[in-house]
Amino acid sequence: MANIYIGLGSNIEREKYTRAGVVAMRHAFGPLQLSSVYESEAVGFEGDAFFNMVIGASTSLDVHAVNHLLRQIEDDHGRDRSGPRFSSRRLDLDLLLYDDRVIEEDHLVLPRGEILKNAFVLWPLAEIAPDLAHPLSHKTYAQHWAAFDKSREKLAPVAFDFK
Repeated sequence: MANIYIGLGSNIEREKYTRAGVVAMRHAFGPLQLSSVYESEAVGFEGDAFFNMVIGASTSLDVHAVNHLLRQIEDDHGRDRSGPRFSSRRLDLDLLLYDDRVIEEDHLVLPRGEILKNAFVLWPLAEIAPDLAHPLSHKTYAQHWAAFDKSREKLAPVAFDFK
């Protein structure tokens, strides 16, 4: 079984699609580790604020099957891929980590670069996997979060009930 971490984001009907994304992840992977939900400003474009979180799971699927499944779940929830890369989304699911695999392919890069660049990925990952080491830096996510320049992005945990 591989340990995976998935970033989830939504800024269109964000409560509905954050909840729907977690339900789909439970259906696909079984028991999950859920970070808190965080509100962040849109990055790379002008748009409504996002809800973001990180989900941990275990899977017997290979890395490409997981990536394909995440894209299918996005599509099932109305993901529009016709617009610019940075745009509003009902549901955005990014495979952040697959064990400690390092992959650089056209449609799959692991670990995701956003982990160390964006607070809305790093903070929730450090919350649920503080002692896990980044496969390239070999520092833990707690160490990365402690050193992160928190003044760069507005990010705040929000009360969120998954019931």
